[in-house]
Amino acid sequence: MEKNLENYRKVYKKDELRLENLEKNPITLFQQWFAYAESLGAIDEANAMTISTVGLDGFPKNRVVLLKKIKEEGFVFYTNYQSEKGKSIAKNPRVSLSFFWPAAERQVIITGTAEKVSEEESDAYFNSRPEGSRLGAIVSPQSEPVANREVLEKKLKATEEEYKNKTIKRPSNWGGYLVIPHAIEFWQGRPNRLHDRFKYSLDKDNKWNVIRLAP
Repeated sequence: MEKNLENYRKVYKKDELRLENLEKNPITLFQQWFAYAESLGAIDEANAMTISTVGLDGFPKNRVVLLKKIKEEGFVFYTNYQSEKGKSIAKNPRVSLSFFWPAAERQVIITGTAEKVSEEESDAYFNSRPEGSRLGAIVSPQSEPVANREVLEKKLKATEEEYKNKTIKRPSNWGGYLVIPHAIEFWQGRPNRLHDRFKYSLDKDNKWNVIRLAP
């Protein structure tokens, strides 16, 4: 059934973004924006981001994952390396991350390359997770077909018994990626759809240059 959404309207007017107020380093600005999004209290999981990869079939695919660390070098998330996204990254490490914080009328788009973090860093994060999440990472053959939910639940129960009173070690096919940004775009909603957009890009000397984009 057709549903017409043409009358959906919202006026963006909460803030503005000016060139003279921008940070020299976009990761610094991202940290400021992230802290503001968290402070609003109206955004559930401000660290939720969409990651886009080019699949093995040649089609782009988006899915939501959680940002787990902001570093000087870039942005860290964790997943199963044998998942669909992991296999896609292994073939083509170029990815895009996007954050949308509607309560702040802001979004950020990051393009860059993904590389695995060290095993030590993956171990440290894995060990910080709740027990159920650690067991889930072992149980789930992420992105692979399963007959039904009962298969997963039975496997989880068996795995709980296997690791009872034992240390739950990180499986070798699970860990983190660091997305090293090549470009970061900041979007601030403005009235009349004349939004503020600024894009940072690395030049050949590995320095950030920034330009304003038309909305």
